[in-house]
Amino acid sequence: MLNTALCKSLGIKYPIIQAGMGPFSNNKLCIATANAGVLGLLSTSGITTRTNQPAIYKHFAETGGASPDDTPETIFRKIFRQTFENTKESGGIFGINVMVSAELKPIAEMIINTAIQERRENPEMGERFKVIFTSAGDPMPWGEKIKSAGFKWLHVVPSVKGAQRCQKAGVDVIVASGHEGGFHTSWEPVHSMILLPAVVEAMAPHGVPVVGAGGFCDGKTLVAALALGAAGAQMGTRFLATQESDFAELWKQGIVKAGDRGTLVARGFVGPARWIKTPVSLKHQENTLKKAPGVFLGVPDDGMSEGARELIDFEREAIDATFEGDESRALYAGGECAQRINDMPCVKDLVAQIVDETQNIIKGFPQRYV
Repeated sequence: MLNTALCKSLGIKYPIIQAGMGPFSNNKLCIATANAGVLGLLSTSGITTRTNQPAIYKHFAETGGASPDDTPETIFRKIFRQTFENTKESGGIFGINVMVSAELKPIAEMIINTAIQERRENPEMGERFKVIFTSAGDPMPWGEKIKSAGFKWLHVVPSVKGAQRCQKAGVDVIVASGHEGGFHTSWEPVHSMILLPAVVEAMAPHGVPVVGAGGFCDGKTLVAALALGAAGAQMGTRFLATQESDFAELWKQGIVKAGDRGTLVARGFVGPARWIKTPVSLKHQENTLKKAPGVFLGVPDDGMSEGARELIDFEREAIDATFEGDESRALYAGGECAQRINDMPCVKDLVAQIVDETQNIIKGFPQRYV
């Protein structure tokens, strides 16, 4: 019943993607989600924390079975191998999320080249290490490298214009990310109910599958994505608050406790970001209004102005505090769906619950509406 174009393209059991969230690792989470039959995405942004956030870097390396003293290439190779070995029994499908913004291009090239080389040296891995998911940048320069290596290529966009560029670049599956999403959000607040069907309609003539992201967290919202024409849904915040999630306990508990109207938007590392509402994030939002008002006006900045840099430095220190468990200084990101999350299940049970709810809703439609 749920065998959509996303499932057929990637070989996953259920039309769900676990988002590749950072800056903490999600090495253990990816294994759990892949084993549960959805696409597990490894976060790679932790590799950028070596100098400024050494504790997070250590956690990123060690949860992947590596040492922080290893080279970045070695760390990734060990992460890939650990994920591959721990998903063998289930046949789980996994991939990597790589930020490809201009300032991160050298790092992105290193990560993608390492993934290509690892698959080339271990052909068996290519049967399940299937996906490179790019984000936070222009897809156009990356297609030949990714697709010629045999990966399925996914890219996330906040607009129809972005989707059209993905189609031109040859992206296999487009993820349309509405403004409800956690952490990195778009400069213009277009939400999933508008964005997702618009992108689906724009891509229909080209036969490119579209996945919804932003606000999706259970069977009800997965059904909504399918009804809007999507081939599935990506879920980040929901998977963050699970037993297997590698994220700091304070961050996970912040999602569960968020409650009604529990998020806000303020400056993040690469632009607007959605945070769980706390006294610290409220102050950060106030400072954003003063020092980087483009976040609220839809006017991008390059992050190099004095005000933006000050806010980014504050964010980095606050995320360190989250990792350390210091709630008085902590910031933690989360999507609007956090207000609908009030538990922390294991991944296997969560996926089963989402799938059961989705199937029951679909089965019930004839009785309810026909």
